[in-house]
Parts: sequence; structure tokens; C-alpha cells
Amino acid sequence: MIPRIKSVKDRDDYKLEVLFDDGKKVLYDVAQDINTIESFKDLVNIHGLWKQFSLDESRTCIFWNDYIDLASDSIYEYGQVI
Repeated sequence: MIPRIKSVKDRDDYKLEVLFDDGKKVLYDVAQDINTIESFKDLVNIHGLWKQFSLDESRTCIFWNDYIDLASDSIYEYGQVI
């Protein structure tokens, strides 16, 4: 089953606090993706883009544009439990 996101809060240090429907809350470090995935560099290089994320209708993906997105299952698995 794909985990569904209940809420997302961004931090200025390129981390996301994500709460899932099952109550699990994680801190996901997007900086790691920025350092390894070319398209994610825009989150740093384009002023204000970091704050412009959205949650898709199915609540299984956080996205910034057509090129930058994070699947909920990756966030669920690799995020640090808080």
C-alpha cells in the first residue's frame, strides 16, 4: 500500500516535515537529492521555488514543477522518524 501524506511543512534548511495518515511523522532531507539529482538544484538556484511545493490529489507525491517531485513511499522509507 502506498503511504498517503496528511500534511507537509517546509523548513528553510531544505528539509520537509511530513505526517502520514498512519500517524508516522518524518523529517526528509531534500538537500541530499539536491546534491545528487540535477533537476533538484533548481530548488536552490531559482529564488522562491523551494516554498512553492504542492501535494498531488492522491496525496502520494510532493511536487514543485513538472521536473521535481518526491514520491510518498520514498519519503516514508528514507525520512528520519521524528
